[in-house]
Amino acid sequence: MPRRAVGIFAFCLWAAGLAAQDLESLQVHGFVTQGFLFSSNNNYLTMKSSSGSLQWTEGGVSLNDSFSEKLRVGIQLHMYHMGEIGGPNVLVDWVSGDYKINDHLGVRGGKVKVPLGLFNDSQDVDSLFLWTMLPQSNYPDDNRDFDLAVMGGEVYGWISLGRSGRLHGRGYAGENRLDANGGYMRNLVDYGFTFPDAPSGKAFGGDMQWETPWKGLTFGASVESQGLDGGGPEGTLHMAPAFITAYYAEWTKGKWHIAGEYWRVPFILNLRAGTESFRVPIDQRSWYPMVSYQLTKRLQVGTYYSH
Repeated sequence: MPRRAVGIFAFCLWAAGLAAQDLESLQVHGFVTQGFLFSSNNNYLTMKSSSGSLQWTEGGVSLNDSFSEKLRVGIQLHMYHMGEIGGPNVLVDWVSGDYKINDHLGVRGGKVKVPLGLFNDSQDVDSLFLWTMLPQSNYPDDNRDFDLAVMGGEVYGWISLGRSGRLHGRGYAGENRLDANGGYMRNLVDYGFTFPDAPSGKAFGGDMQWETPWKGLTFGASVESQGLDGGGPEGTLHMAPAFITAYYAEWTKGKWHIAGEYWRVPFILNLRAGTESFRVPIDQRSWYPMVSYQLTKRLQVGTYYSH
């Protein structure tokens, strides 16, 4: 568990404990999941899925408490084992204090979730959507810990547009670090690089979401700037701040839910080993449409195409 995350959470509990007289508002949630994957061709996400694989186990526990009408603190601990990715290490998904200044404005501090697209900041809560795996072109499970949150702060709020609906906004800044056992680090090992400390860098961005006057219809856009630097015995890594953009739309009407996103992630990895350097340019453009239908109170079906 990162020391800064523990320190921030401990401080939040100590400060809030001065005002709290009981634990009536404490909420504890947890889950344990065992997955099964079967693929018709390749072994997906390092699991032996072409033969059918049970190599996907994860679990988590979260604690939330409201110490006043304006202050809430919480933390979520998580572990996962997906083929050769992850392991027994316990990770801090997020840990933060949330202070609501008024009905329209609030701030958060700690390891705060990143609002990128429709599902990035909710992908750690399986019960919020139908999918066992979200579209992997946009939400890769092997890098979820890196994508989910940053160590820093966030400002959020909303304003009414009258008959034109409502506008929600979020802005954040902080530092992010690659998951030492995640997919990005595995890619770097494939290039022949290891790092005593996982590469890290500054991150900032925001999200703007328009809740239209047509009930259930939402449009939005997100931006994020993320840089990375790291060094190890084989050499160094440098990624100048990459500017990620995401555009999305979502429509819910009756038993139907329809959504889609388009992301562009252009970045350049600069790797140096001794006197040699390697430049790896990548310009990833990903998108998906999805649709689902609530057949009964307990049964929902759907499909998506992820490219």
